[in-house]
Amino acid sequence: METLWFVIVAGMLAMYVVLDGFDFGVGFLHLMVARTEVERRTVLAAIGPVWDGNEVWLIAAGGALFMAFPAAYAAGFSGFYLPLMLLLWVFILRGLSIAFRGQVTDPLWAAFWDTTFFLGSTLIAVVLGVAVGNVFRGVPLDSTGTFHIPLFATFWPGTRSGVIDAYTALVGVFTLAALGGHGGLYLAMKTDGPVQERSTQAARILWLVAGVLFLLVTWSTVHVAPELTAIAGQRPLVWILAALVVASVAMLGIGLVREQAMLAFVGSAGTLFTLLGAGAAARWPVLLRSSLGPSLSLDAFNAATSPHGLRVATIWMLVGLPLACGYYLFITRLFRGTVRLETPPVAPSLPEPADDAQALQPFPRLGQ
Repeated sequence: METLWFVIVAGMLAMYVVLDGFDFGVGFLHLMVARTEVERRTVLAAIGPVWDGNEVWLIAAGGALFMAFPAAYAAGFSGFYLPLMLLLWVFILRGLSIAFRGQVTDPLWAAFWDTTFFLGSTLIAVVLGVAVGNVFRGVPLDSTGTFHIPLFATFWPGTRSGVIDAYTALVGVFTLAALGGHGGLYLAMKTDGPVQERSTQAARILWLVAGVLFLLVTWSTVHVAPELTAIAGQRPLVWILAALVVASVAMLGIGLVREQAMLAFVGSAGTLFTLLGAGAAARWPVLLRSSLGPSLSLDAFNAATSPHGLRVATIWMLVGLPLACGYYLFITRLFRGTVRLETPPVAPSLPEPADDAQALQPFPRLGQ
């Protein structure tokens, strides 16, 4: 049961990165690929039906972690308390920017929320990468099963590093480039005209940058967590997922070269999902690695709830997961196709009277 729930939690987090990841990529590219009011409204309309539904996967993953591995949930959320609170405010501001932008037809109002949308999406993408970097690097988890970590401590990674150091920042920048390319392909698939052309070009550049950064991230991970090399070599599942990563990258490259947005987007999604899956398989069964010593780490066995709790959680998962997948498939099918907006919204106005006499004319009496 512990293995099953490790796979479920990892799969939900990977699904969240793939689905909400293109939302963050769209926000990151928002000011670059959309330059007019109509183009920016088109970009927002492309993610409008799905962005809030995509975030359900993060809530579901948090709930699954809480149900199955409460010790890891408690340690992680208390140790990363300040970063999580800052991230929560960024999520709120990003959601407000999508909801509030079209409420007032004023250029300054739109520019403010456009900038908020860009900054919020960019910060969330970087923070996701920093979080993954912390999982692989490790945190100062002690014998009490807790840890406290500042935002910044030392530049180079070590046993007392903060949330952000050279390694985690590198993973954060790589994640931003990858999700930016992912979002660019989504826009290339959902739009046409200048927005599609700019999005395709941005996706090519960002995925090229992400490929270079991935080599640096891999080299850095080997030095930060050297045990992963030996572990990965002994696990066939890691090699299978690595082969799927290569196949997904090939699909991504072919789609970009042939300018087939759908093919490239599927390859992009497959690359992100299998890459995270390979990382989870190499990390199994560790949930929170202790930088103070392997024996202090929290894994799927010492952090799991009771067998009865896992059985109850499995029953609820069998009910809830198909509903979530069915809802997403329904929304995706309902809003399939290309987004096209032609004119900016016009503020409603009251009809003007033809002349002063008409303006002063009283309402007619009943019976007239």
